[in-house]
Amino acid sequence: MDLPSLAVVLRAALSHVPEERKAAEASLNQFQYTPQHLVRLLQIIVDGSCDMAVRQVASIHFKNFIAKNWSPNDPDESPKVLESDKAMVRENILGFIVQVPPLLRAQLGESIKTIIHSDYPEQWPSLLHWVTHNLELQNQIFGALYVLRVLARKYEFKSEDERIPLYHIVEETFPRLLSIFSKLVQIVNPPIEVADLIKLICKIFWSSIYLEIPKQLFDPNVFNAWMVLFINLLERPVPVEGQPIDPEIRKSWGWWKVKKWTIHILNRLYTRFGDLKLQKLESKAFAQMFQKTYAGKILACHMQLLNAIRTGDYLPDRVINLVLQYLTNSVTKNSMYQMMQPQIDILLFEIIFPLMCFNDKDQNLWDEDPHEYVRKGYDIIEDLYSPRTAAMDFVSELVRKRGKNNLQKFIHFVVDIFRRYDEAPADLKPYRQKDGALLAIGTLCDKLKQTDPYKSELERMLVQHVFPEFSSRVGHLRAKAAWVAGQYAHINFSDPNNFRQAMHCIVSGMRDPDLPVRVDSVFALRSFVEACKDLDEIRPILPQLLDEFFKLMNEVENEDLVFTLETIVDKFGEEMAPYALGLCQNLAAAFWRCMASSEADDEADDSGALAAVGCLRAISTILESISSLPHLFIQIEPTLLPIMRRMLTSDGQDVYEEVLEIVSYMTFFSPTISLDMWSLWPLMMEALNDWAIDFFENILVPLDNYISRGTDHFLACKDPDYQQSLWNALQSIMMDENMEDSDIEPAPKLIEVLFQNCKGNVDPWVEHYLRITIERLRRTQKPYLKCLLVQVIANALYYNPLLTLETLNKLGVAADIFNHWFAMLQQVKKSGARVNFKREHDKKVCCLGLTSLIGLPADKIPAEALDRIFKATLELLVAYKNQVAENKKQNEEDADDMDGFDADEEDDEEVDSDKEMGLDDEDGDEVSSLELQKLAAEVLEASSQLTQMMTQMMISAMMRSYSRQ
Repeated sequence: MDLPSLAVVLRAALSHVPEERKAAEASLNQFQYTPQHLVRLLQIIVDGSCDMAVRQVASIHFKNFIAKNWSPNDPDESPKVLESDKAMVRENILGFIVQVPPLLRAQLGESIKTIIHSDYPEQWPSLLHWVTHNLELQNQIFGALYVLRVLARKYEFKSEDERIPLYHIVEETFPRLLSIFSKLVQIVNPPIEVADLIKLICKIFWSSIYLEIPKQLFDPNVFNAWMVLFINLLERPVPVEGQPIDPEIRKSWGWWKVKKWTIHILNRLYTRFGDLKLQKLESKAFAQMFQKTYAGKILACHMQLLNAIRTGDYLPDRVINLVLQYLTNSVTKNSMYQMMQPQIDILLFEIIFPLMCFNDKDQNLWDEDPHEYVRKGYDIIEDLYSPRTAAMDFVSELVRKRGKNNLQKFIHFVVDIFRRYDEAPADLKPYRQKDGALLAIGTLCDKLKQTDPYKSELERMLVQHVFPEFSSRVGHLRAKAAWVAGQYAHINFSDPNNFRQAMHCIVSGMRDPDLPVRVDSVFALRSFVEACKDLDEIRPILPQLLDEFFKLMNEVENEDLVFTLETIVDKFGEEMAPYALGLCQNLAAAFWRCMASSEADDEADDSGALAAVGCLRAISTILESISSLPHLFIQIEPTLLPIMRRMLTSDGQDVYEEVLEIVSYMTFFSPTISLDMWSLWPLMMEALNDWAIDFFENILVPLDNYISRGTDHFLACKDPDYQQSLWNALQSIMMDENMEDSDIEPAPKLIEVLFQNCKGNVDPWVEHYLRITIERLRRTQKPYLKCLLVQVIANALYYNPLLTLETLNKLGVAADIFNHWFAMLQQVKKSGARVNFKREHDKKVCCLGLTSLIGLPADKIPAEALDRIFKATLELLVAYKNQVAENKKQNEEDADDMDGFDADEEDDEEVDSDKEMGLDDEDGDEVSSLELQKLAAEVLEASSQLTQMMTQMMISAMMRSYSRQ
């Protein structure tokens, strides 16, 4: 593409004619990089005479090109942009920031961000000088601040060692930055452009102090100078003139942004650096100074700001949320609470409680976009910005830490609202206040359930003030009643009819005309199902309930909905069998809808993706509940196959773990593994070889199922060749020197599966697997992996002792391997506990391998070696028997005692280390053969039988030893 035609192609990309637009986009996608083209793109971006739409396309294309080509992800890949051309771009791009309008500045800013993250400071050491120089120039301050913000942001989340360049940046720029800040704050009747400059300074300061305060700011005079300016901004009223009327635009207005960032910074300083309990010893002096000098002033300003709620003045939601966060953190500090206490009633009843009540904004959303109302109500991200959530958090913390007087007065306030609501005629009832009172009761649920005299009155409160709202003519009260009922479903109802009535009202709420009521009812149902002691209350209406549930899933994408279904399935277990196929079909359909929704709008919230994950989890729960009914898996397989096939590719990386769990169930509980299910093997191996190594432990389970339950097909099929593909993957993983020991642990477990299940059928592979095992053993550091690798040799001996021994001799490592093995068996801690082979499973495998040697011809094993084998086997068998008895005793005393075992904690006392498999106590045996289980049964026999067995083995060994002599 020549230079003159570049602008023409950019303009064509805006064409309303699809063919022209596609052709232009294709040309841009095939864009051949030259430095002249990059310069031309920059010229188009800053050309004020050029059409704005064309300039925007140029800026987007420039940004995308820089993001893709400036710094290749693969270090071995040759650079797409020459260093000389990079220097040319760096030299020109900074000056353009001030010249372009905000729309284009955002695109150029992203390009600058990419370049700074890649090149500063090594390839762009002059950048900081450019910033400091331009901070001195009146007409260049904005550009300098803009670039400095990008520069500081690079280090916002960096560790202490990586933040060293930031400290140099602060040293060079903050004195000048403080001077500029001071002058800007002192301007009388400042224009909106001043707000933009102050906002940039605030963002620079925020990024610079987010994790650690630079040492330059520890100077009391310097820090005080900054704090005086921030508190000045906090105290100062936001200018009235110029404020937009539309609240959605108004909250993004420059001066409100300044107010928000000021509060952000002061909150961060307070919670991270001003809390004595959180500080290291060397930082306590700073925390004490902050608490003494600034924390109270900030609190007073915040309290004053909140008065806008009482007077009906405007205050952005995010500002309210941040201020209430500060107040919530102040509740636990005596000096701060003492300042707050004189105004606590005003704060609680005139500011906090009104924020908890249903309002005009809620009503508009309820009426105009109920789906958005539901999304906002159950979105965790929305909670981070919500004044209502912040008000609920404040009340919870207040009654938790300062509940002595505050809980009683707040409950009396709520009860008074209930009373006035009951006494008022229908057309004058304070519906919104009742909504807030119900929210308060639900918020304080945990506290009230534990506190006298309230806990004994909860059932009466529900019957008198909550349950009647199930039939309210006001939709948001029906929804709130369902939510509150769900919060209290687990209390002990003295009258079972009250529980029954509430649960039936919740079920009826699933058919409510208002979507938010239906959604809240489904969420509440989960609590009632969990709390229900007599499933006969639900069993008759189960089909109807599931029908309503799936109608709602067709309307709303929300993972919490699926949690309720999981609870129902888990509660009813095998009784869900008649519905299993229908449930899976509905969940599969919901999954595809959620995925389509998520893919259609990458910029949207993650509710669709989260709901998709929820659908897969629910499918797993259903499969688990019908695990004893294998014939159902045959019926369900066609429904789930499309999901498994698509999501076992790179398309399914976000749900890979959940899909692998479904594959594991389908391959383990089905009567046989169908050819369709076998078609998934190549997909998993391809992913494992490409990008899915982090999921190796999850992939292990279905691969184990394929080999152990479909052994004949695994051995016989040559197209595809499963044995070859398994070798290719395991060889690549185990021979990769860059792979950590912990990453390859599933590999020897898979080799174990092969040897134990394919006895006599994989002789050609024995030497191959022993070679890579021995090679990896030589450089392995982690004890647990060493044990697994030695167990590969034990399994090979069990598979074919003569072939394995001959192979070890051929490789010249037999003596070294056995010496290493015996040394590991003898290694103990000071306590006497074994260092290696700690699991029951490990001991069984070692026993199988060692005892396999005893049956070899006399000329194959020296007598002294036989003695060592016999002694080691005897010690293992005794240790195994003792461990089984001890674990059985531990389980009986406290089933939870073993949950904390960590495979990586090599120094832990020996407990049931089968947990290391990532499975339950004896799930290690899922990768074992029947021989292991037989051996386990033998070992568990009476000690006299064990002694007899060992004596016979000893006599046999001694006779063989004698014959050799």
